[in-house]
Amino acid sequence: QVQLVESGGGLVEPGGSLRLSCTVSGSIFSFNAMGWYRQTPGKQRELVATLTKDGSTGYADSVKGRFTISRDNAKNTVYLRMNSLKPEDTAVYYCNAVAVNEIIEWGQGTRVTVSS
Repeated sequence: QVQLVESGGGLVEPGGSLRLSCTVSGSIFSFNAMGWYRQTPGKQRELVATLTKDGSTGYADSVKGRFTISRDNAKNTVYLRMNSLKPEDTAVYYCNAVAVNEIIEWGQGTRVTVSS
């Protein structure tokens, strides 16, 4: 059974940076596309970055130009580099498949808090 483990979150000041990691217990190529999502209390989970098998990336307007999704195939790990962080980026971040029919059990996520 494929599992997802997110890490790398923490407390950072506005304008700071973090790199999140998502380690897949199986192969990241089990999915046609991987994505990073985030969720805040009372709101739906939001897809913020995607990475397809062929390396194409996509970003929500709210993070475009500040976040970068990438992967290390050998480590079966997907990363999210977050620069110029804003208080509104505060959320719990998760990774998972992008296609609805490929989504598996959600991991625990990693909490990002942007605050001075």
